[in-house]
Amino acid sequence: MSVISFPQEFNEDELYVDLRSIFGQSLFLKCEGFNFAGSIKLKAAAQMVEAAERDGQLRPGSVLVESSSGNLGVALSIIAASKGYGFLCVTDSRCNLSTRRMMEALGSQVHIVTEPDAHGGLLGARINYVRAVCASDRRYVWLNQYVNPNNWKAHYRTTAPAIATAFPRLDVLFVGAGTTGTLMGCARFFRQWRRPVRVVAVDAVGSVTFGGAPGRRMIPGLGTSVRPAMLDESYVDEVVRVEEADTIRACHRLARSGFLFGGSTGTVVSGATSWLAQHDAHELVAVAIAPDLGERYLDTVYQTNWLEDLYGEDVLSPGELTA
Repeated sequence: MSVISFPQEFNEDELYVDLRSIFGQSLFLKCEGFNFAGSIKLKAAAQMVEAAERDGQLRPGSVLVESSSGNLGVALSIIAASKGYGFLCVTDSRCNLSTRRMMEALGSQVHIVTEPDAHGGLLGARINYVRAVCASDRRYVWLNQYVNPNNWKAHYRTTAPAIATAFPRLDVLFVGAGTTGTLMGCARFFRQWRRPVRVVAVDAVGSVTFGGAPGRRMIPGLGTSVRPAMLDESYVDEVVRVEEADTIRACHRLARSGFLFGGSTGTVVSGATSWLAQHDAHELVAVAIAPDLGERYLDTVYQTNWLEDLYGEDVLSPGELTA
């Protein structure tokens, strides 16, 4: 029996789904959404808040402010509510409505940026707003997930060791790239491990993270319009880029087998299965990290009208639709 006093104290870290029966390939999916925040972002949020408290940045009366496409915002909303801090999440129009409502239900404020920055896109506009807020009032504390080393350290200390313990003969690890906190933490850990592990980053087409051409991205989570400051490509063995249509197909394929995952997970699974199909992977031990669950995507990724309006009527065949 588990008894907790604060929501961030609970996180299921040992659940994996064997995807062989769904995709016909040997791939274990590490499920990171079984906590009160519903995503892997709870780990980074907790680590960054605790470090800010130790350093004296966060004090009674402080107000957290952060730019987030959704999942980190929910995680910080939960922690802020449990610790008595205010929280302002700066997001943009791609953030799911259910995510915004969840943050507000937890007592947080949500500011939605609608106009992209000329050079940094919507992400750049969000960061500009955060900087302006912090300059206007000293109570605001920006953890800055994009450069904060505690972002990647959270996964160096927890996510990667958990995978290493569960799969001591791991050959390849697939990690989605957003801020690259999860990617960098895991890649740094396995670079120092006792046996070689190939780390494959999964990015969205339209993201500039690894030098790709900027383009439209409607599914929040992975990908950026500004290159992440903490990214060190020397730790990454390969990069797989995934079209959003393929993200959607992977999500619906999982859902038809009873697993409702989020858009970030669909991207990672699509990239991983594509990579495995192109390599002689029968003898490889492969793990992919699933950052989130799917309930917050019911009005987008799992909504027929939304899909057809953005991607056309043929994005999914009738047999692929789950709704």
